[in-house]
Amino acid sequence: MSKVVALANQKGGVGKTTTAINLAASVALLGKKVLLVDADPQANATSGLGFDINLDGIYECITGQAQPADVILRSNDVKKLDLLPSSIDLVAADTELPAMENAHRVVKSIIDSVRDNYDYIFIDCSPSLGYTTVNILTAADSVLIPVQCEYLALEGLSKLLNTVKKVKSALNPQLEIEGFVLTMYMKNRLNNQVVNEVRQHFGGLAFETVIQRNVRLGEAPSHGKPIMLYDASAVGATNYLNLAKEFLKRNRKH
Repeated sequence: MSKVVALANQKGGVGKTTTAINLAASVALLGKKVLLVDADPQANATSGLGFDINLDGIYECITGQAQPADVILRSNDVKKLDLLPSSIDLVAADTELPAMENAHRVVKSIIDSVRDNYDYIFIDCSPSLGYTTVNILTAADSVLIPVQCEYLALEGLSKLLNTVKKVKSALNPQLEIEGFVLTMYMKNRLNNQVVNEVRQHFGGLAFETVIQRNVRLGEAPSHGKPIMLYDASAVGATNYLNLAKEFLKRNRKH
């Protein structure tokens, strides 16, 4: 059975979607069958892989208008990568989900219906801790948390970890922290202090691979490609392939 990994951080602009796109693509390029679920109404993972953000996707699955198998898209560029797209309509899910039957497990049933088709399923959460994100955490096996190398990025972590703890105790006892990925790193004293603090506080949960700040990483989504297909020589491509290798090494059982 596949492993389901939610990428979550309620702070925006920390490299969450960039990590979702490029980690999913890298794991697929390394030979695993991967589904990326775009569960952010901004639909940046959808457009970042070159797809139309007005197609049916996760929202229609949540509301019962579509089945996941009918709306999942196959990447034209990465052989083993599929996408369950998002759209702005997903904004409504936070208010509609609570009224649904088995409300906390709606996303889980969607994921479970396609789970056997993949080695890994990555879910890009919206930058909030609302009802939809809680639904995703209920469906996930683990949470991967991108952390920008800035002090302000550390401040919101306790709120996120508290939410994970609550979901684990009330809804999903199997939920674990996959790890912390340090993003947007620049070689200066402040960034080094943040890296050291995260490593000291979270120990082995902090990935060794650090994602460096890189202009090409920012350009790639506007071309609808993961970084390694947009510019394989970019430092961001090397970073994310190394992160994927480290991720797979940690998950040898899968």
